[in-house]
Amino acid sequence: MQAVPTDQLRNIVVTGHSGTGKTMLCESLALSMGIINRLGSIEEGTTLSDYASDEIERKHSLNTSLIHGNWKDKKINIIDTPGLLDFHGDVKSAMRVADTVLITVNAATGVEVGTDTVWDYTQEYYKPTVFVLTKLDADRADFDTTLEALRDHFGHLVTPIQFPVEEGQNHHILIDVLLMKQLEFNPDKPGSMEISEIPDLYRKKAEELHQQLVEAVAETDEELMNRFFDVGTLAEDELRAGIKSALVTRTFFPVFCTSPLHLIGSERLLNAIVNLCPSPIERGPEHAYCSVMNDEKLLDPDPEGPTVAFIFKTMSEPRVGEISYVRVYSGHIETGHELIDAQTGQLEKLGQVYTMLGQKKIPVDKLLAGDIGMVVKLKNSHTNDTLADKGVDCRISPIIFPEPVLSTAIVPTTQGDEEKISSGLHHLHEEDPSFTIEHDTEFNQTILKTLGETHLDIIISRLFNKFNVKVETAPIRIPYRETIRISASAQGKFKKQSGGRGQYGDVWIRIEPTERDSGFEFASEVVGGVVPTRYLPAVEKGIRETITHGLLAGYPLVDLKAVAYDGSHHPVDSSENAFKIAASMGFKAAFDKAKPLILEPLCSLTVQTPDQYTGEIVGEISSKRGRILGMDTDSRFQIIKAMIPQASLSDFHHALTRLTHSRARYSYTFSHYEEAPSDVASKLIAEKNNES
Repeated sequence: MQAVPTDQLRNIVVTGHSGTGKTMLCESLALSMGIINRLGSIEEGTTLSDYASDEIERKHSLNTSLIHGNWKDKKINIIDTPGLLDFHGDVKSAMRVADTVLITVNAATGVEVGTDTVWDYTQEYYKPTVFVLTKLDADRADFDTTLEALRDHFGHLVTPIQFPVEEGQNHHILIDVLLMKQLEFNPDKPGSMEISEIPDLYRKKAEELHQQLVEAVAETDEELMNRFFDVGTLAEDELRAGIKSALVTRTFFPVFCTSPLHLIGSERLLNAIVNLCPSPIERGPEHAYCSVMNDEKLLDPDPEGPTVAFIFKTMSEPRVGEISYVRVYSGHIETGHELIDAQTGQLEKLGQVYTMLGQKKIPVDKLLAGDIGMVVKLKNSHTNDTLADKGVDCRISPIIFPEPVLSTAIVPTTQGDEEKISSGLHHLHEEDPSFTIEHDTEFNQTILKTLGETHLDIIISRLFNKFNVKVETAPIRIPYRETIRISASAQGKFKKQSGGRGQYGDVWIRIEPTERDSGFEFASEVVGGVVPTRYLPAVEKGIRETITHGLLAGYPLVDLKAVAYDGSHHPVDSSENAFKIAASMGFKAAFDKAKPLILEPLCSLTVQTPDQYTGEIVGEISSKRGRILGMDTDSRFQIIKAMIPQASLSDFHHALTRLTHSRARYSYTFSHYEEAPSDVASKLIAEKNNES
């Protein structure tokens, strides 16, 4: 396959809420372009883009998938993405390299949480955005209500290009207010679009929407606005040019209509992609960081320029190994090309370069600036790495993945599998950087932080299927702490005689509470040599070993100061070990008198939620011993700020998902320690006593 010039490329990402028909839209576009000769089926697992075994089993897209085809002498790269919020790491990585975003919206259910979320990503990346209404053939489809919801959520710049003559089972005719024509489709027959004049019955509505379209486009450009005032309208070619320019500046968001299962609207949408959506050149230069000073620079999509390519997705395939999805931002890539990984400085020699059609790899001579494809078996380069010609110090700004919020401990079901788990998770993390792996040294737990429960299930499943390692989940241990309320003193005296040389250590310990989060401090006020200086390190060591495991419930002691201030010694029987034991005894005795208590970790919690769920969420936080600190609002969400015990976060994710149908988002960070309520403390102490 030959290289495609940059101006002939269109890079499209299809995204939206789960169940809005993204995969079938990609399937219908592929059929219309002649890539396939029949529509695949999600139920039967035969679609182009959902080919992985876990996708077929779950009947959901779980990975980014790339297909391409030709339409009107243009190459269209289409990236299909998961709809489930748990896999929005792939959505962000795909959107990072696309030039236009298609957001699918189910005309029967309207704007959903995934619509809101991917819209936020388009704002973050400043991407041209097109709304595509799907499932207009469904029983409850409602074009007008869905359009109104889009405008309520995303503003008056959302503008329809088409409206359906009928919704539901009889849907097969669209009125196009850009072309000012009627488009009639023969369901299930590719290439059947018939163009005719708009019937009188729909002309008035078409003219009203056409006028809205003209005014919306004219408002985006001063020259077009002057032309509109002079003539009273805009010609079709002026509208096209104006829409393309306004898409790039995000001052216009067109709405198209489709029914992918029956190929209604697919051919027209392809025309819109090649005529209205920007090429990489029209989209403009890419932000990159260049030179040792990390200065930001605009990188033009010039095929003759130095090679700069960005890895936006890494996957592993049986019998193939690691494959890397790349977008070329400058220059070109070809088989055998030697490039430098800008992050590591290591040399990478490219193997065969491919373009993708789902899981099918099609070898290409080269990929020019603006194109998207795949290379195999890179040695040390992974997602978010930039590959560049030698001497070119440029890095593409990285993908910022969604912050994982659900923490879960995992344990091997087979003893001794810890190393295999570590290796497997490392490889999976290279494929999916949106989850993180932590090792809690205090409790010796391996903790996964994921975007949700389904995300966690898939990681555990892939760990078994790809690396033959089976794990189970376990509750996360909460790092409680122990401390004291008042000062107290006690003597620690260790005396042992067992024939021969004895053991003798005697030291008085005073403990004092200190400021919260101050840790532990040791000091000596011994005078007169009653405790020889050489034994004081042993005294400190005895106390530090004691505070490590705690005395109430087995948790480390913090926020106190221990002072050795008196004691005695024996010239023959005293030793470092004797003073170490004596210090521990004295500390424990003082601790019992110092009104000890248990501290629990608290987290700062922020929840973004649609207004209608605010009351339920506030109630849920309060029921988990959380304190509401304040509330704010932005254009679409209520923002709740609260302080909540870390222990209460273990099931907060599930509760929030249940209460809001996944429409709310949250984040949290550790804040500080506070005294645990008496019932919590009593339970922890009882658990320790039962263990012992």
